[in-house]
Amino acid sequence: MITITVNGQSHPVDVEPDTPLLWVLRDTLGMTGTKYGCGIAQCGACTVMIDGQATRSCQTPVDSVADASIVTIEAIERDDIGRKVVEAWVSLQVPQCGYCQSGQVMAATALLKETPKPTDEDIVDAMTNLCRCGTYNAIAAAVRQASA
Repeated sequence: MITITVNGQSHPVDVEPDTPLLWVLRDTLGMTGTKYGCGIAQCGACTVMIDGQATRSCQTPVDSVADASIVTIEAIERDDIGRKVVEAWVSLQVPQCGYCQSGQVMAATALLKETPKPTDEDIVDAMTNLCRCGTYNAIAAAVRQASA
């Protein structure tokens, strides 16, 4: 039994220690906002925040985050910065298909928590999640709007 803290709540989970956090969130806890994309930590659809850092959950063993604070897309609007990011996403109509957007929002929120007024270079460096629809310009614009 491993206990993890997700969105401020403690959850004991009966899983193998090396189970990827993504599957614990989705299959064990029923939090399906975090998406499976590539499974090799490249695309970023599975991004969550662990102790404030954007982290690819598909390659994060659950036992490595037992003492960490995990935030998922389900709770991002409880955070003032997360709420601003979501508002910018909606205002600028960023999503097309929307599949990658929960990971994009998590990455943008982590960026703005660390760098409240990012430069364009900061945005390019931090927003490494892939978007099949190519909404990168809209994503960058939304990050800039949320930081204003």
